[in-house]
Amino acid sequence: MARDGIELTPSQRTAWLRLIRTDNVGPQTFRQLINREGSAEAALEALPGLLRRVGTPARIPSAMQAEEEIAATAKLGGRLVGSGEPDYPPLLRYISGAPPMLTIAGGENLELRRTVAIVGARNASTAGQKFARLLAADLGEARYTIVSGLARGIDAAAHAASLRTGTVAVLAGGLDRIYPDENIPLAREIVAGGGALLTEMPIGWEPRARDFPRRNRLVSGLSLGTVVVEAAKRSGSLITARLALEQNREVFAVPGSPLDPRAEGGNALIQQGARLVTGAADIIDTLREADPSRTSLLEPDWVPDSEGYDPVAPSSDERSRLIEALSITPVPVDDVIKTTGIGIGRVQTLLLELDLDGRIEWSSGQLVALRP
Repeated sequence: MARDGIELTPSQRTAWLRLIRTDNVGPQTFRQLINREGSAEAALEALPGLLRRVGTPARIPSAMQAEEEIAATAKLGGRLVGSGEPDYPPLLRYISGAPPMLTIAGGENLELRRTVAIVGARNASTAGQKFARLLAADLGEARYTIVSGLARGIDAAAHAASLRTGTVAVLAGGLDRIYPDENIPLAREIVAGGGALLTEMPIGWEPRARDFPRRNRLVSGLSLGTVVVEAAKRSGSLITARLALEQNREVFAVPGSPLDPRAEGGNALIQQGARLVTGAADIIDTLREADPSRTSLLEPDWVPDSEGYDPVAPSSDERSRLIEALSITPVPVDDVIKTTGIGIGRVQTLLLELDLDGRIEWSSGQLVALRP
């Protein structure tokens, strides 16, 4: 497929990587810094001063460390791709908190505008795995690329059935830390067959429990729709379904026996309005007109920009008022500005400082909350 975008220069790629690998710089903070300073290079120059102001040590990777990661990634057959570059998955551009950089191995010719995520239980039944394979194979024949998380059970079944037609495995750890170990051969088959491995985590990153929900937002964000085949009531698959809804994507669920705990999650999704799936045709018919680029529901009303920042440092009183206005409940930034009476430029600076200090977190791109 034709891919549009602008290639980063080697120096830009190094600067982007250094910035996103800096402690407490996530996708939202990365975006704010770029908008404030104009480039990753300028943001790196300004960062030590910002970090000193909040009393946080400046742990910014050196250019050599970034170049070593780029070289190690290439040695594993991967590449680091920045948002806006031709290889960056197009549907990810429409989600809140999209990763500024991804590590991708393989998939140079994958169709990434027609994608379906298939997720489900790790301890899936034989019937559940068989149905996942049927769905993946039929969707593949209809020229949809299958996305999943390379977990045991439903994920592995979906990947295995779409090796020939195209599949993307999203990892919770680094490219060299595939989990679980038993699926390392499957990961190799995916790349060998023209599919892709994808992660936002650095080389050497061992996946932790909290990294899997973060991974799940990419599974759903890469996809026009998410299909839940089997899932318990409290499961990662339901997290993926919730994230898909937040990203304004379609959610599908396969019904199951009320006597099987692995069907409780999918049945509950159907009760809540998810589309019931009996075959690939149900999914194809629904996704025929899907186009995430049509919606701006996830775009914040408050968008930081370089002109909005106040060059005068906020006072300690303004900082205290802002913190007092926040809680662990997410609130729109516009409401924070109205409540505190602090100018938008200073609110932008204060939120950036608190973010770098690890004091706040973002939800849906436009909501901010104190870390619990």
